[in-house]
Amino acid sequence: MTGTVYKSTGSWYTVKTDNGAVYECRIKGKFRIKGIKSTNPVSVGDRVDFKLETKNDRETGVIENIRERQNYIIRKSVNLSKQTHIIAANIDVVFLLVTLNNPPTFTTFIDRFLVTAEAYDIKAVLLFNKIDTYNEDELLEIKYLAALYRKVGYECIGISAKTGKNIDKVKSLMEGKVSMFSGHSGVGKSTLVNLIEPNLSLKTAEISDQHQQGQHTTTFAEMFDLSFDAKIIDTPGIKGFGIVDMDKEELGDYFPEFFELKQQCKFNNCLHINEPKCAIKDALENEDIAWSRYKSYLQILEGEEEHYRKNNYDNED
Repeated sequence: MTGTVYKSTGSWYTVKTDNGAVYECRIKGKFRIKGIKSTNPVSVGDRVDFKLETKNDRETGVIENIRERQNYIIRKSVNLSKQTHIIAANIDVVFLLVTLNNPPTFTTFIDRFLVTAEAYDIKAVLLFNKIDTYNEDELLEIKYLAALYRKVGYECIGISAKTGKNIDKVKSLMEGKVSMFSGHSGVGKSTLVNLIEPNLSLKTAEISDQHQQGQHTTTFAEMFDLSFDAKIIDTPGIKGFGIVDMDKEELGDYFPEFFELKQQCKFNNCLHINEPKCAIKDALENEDIAWSRYKSYLQILEGEEEHYRKNNYDNED
């Protein structure tokens, strides 16, 4: 039998077949997935093959195979530094909620999120929330940011989780897909998701940074079927999008506007800093690439991640 993993509790997995039957499954022996040293071999979103067995009049499943993943997102395992924890797999689209203030979402955070989405090969959409609360100048700033990211190739939508503005556009992007939502605490993630699907009543992850640091209480993602042919993966307690390890030489590939020009650089391994005849630096001077994007690139390149995370990553609301 084949199905999709909807929930994981570490030792048991809730698997739903294509015809809607739900089984509690365990894994057979130890899985070794090539190239991934993970604390959890099976994750929410995985397509798995399993067989049924009956013990003590209870029918359960045994997972024997994990189908090839379209993508997956991971975070580092705190206790086992060389291992990772797979948060979810086979995600079609991830939405980042952005607010200008209350709380502010800085371009460095947006860019880091988008780089990670590119690295995981997941489509990202920016949702500029709370547009019903902004004055004329603030709306102009939102329009400027949206134009900046649209030029790079990202879809941007101005929404209001409070008034319902453009929620229909968000739902249309979710149809037939598996979605995730992310953003700083207070941006309105839970409000938006519960507006999209009132029956869901997602619990909010109110874990303080102080208690979260170094502890990473075990949290499990869960997939939900929505009423309009869509699925959503909820990840309580996980701070935004984890940052993947990447080589300095490949970082520029996750900035689409850099990747488009890199063949024009004189050196194949150009890091776009001090090298001569760098197409990215030329594009900066010609204002074809945004300075804010280049600044984010340098910050990630220079390894400011840990300092950045402590100051800018909050729990999702």
